[in-house]
Amino acid sequence: MEQEDLPGIDEQPKLPFPTMQFMTGAYKLFGVVTNQLDISGDDLIRWHRLRCGKSEQIHTVMKDDLAGGRLPSGKFGANAAWWGIMVMSLNLHAAFKQLGLGEAWVRKRMKAIRFALIHLAGRVAHHARQVIVRLPAGKAYEQVLAVRQRLVALAGTPGG
Repeated sequence: MEQEDLPGIDEQPKLPFPTMQFMTGAYKLFGVVTNQLDISGDDLIRWHRLRCGKSEQIHTVMKDDLAGGRLPSGKFGANAAWWGIMVMSLNLHAAFKQLGLGEAWVRKRMKAIRFALIHLAGRVAHHARQVIVRLPAGKAYEQVLAVRQRLVALAGTPGG
């Protein structure tokens, strides 16, 4: 069905999306398609409006923080592999923030985590066939210790 066939469609060519005229003005036509059969239309629209804006933020993180905007090659297969690895690292990063770092770090971006936890100054020592990482005492040391304890506790739980 074309735009002209709908009754009340505004035919202003300056808008790049279809609109419909009502008594109070023109409204943008918008549709939501779902396979969730157990949710009412009002609840579906409310859910859709609550999640608004998250996809743009995730896309920015993928492009800027995880190098998804800099494809390595002119070949489709290499770029597809690059994109797949980037998406996998995004998911691993989200799981690490949620399960390993805790609630205070869930909204932080990769750059903040990198500067606060990953790029810590430390000394690596080899002693008695063990590798020991020495960190300066302070808040960063306590955070790394808490993350390590969460990850060790997580390793003991069965996968699901």
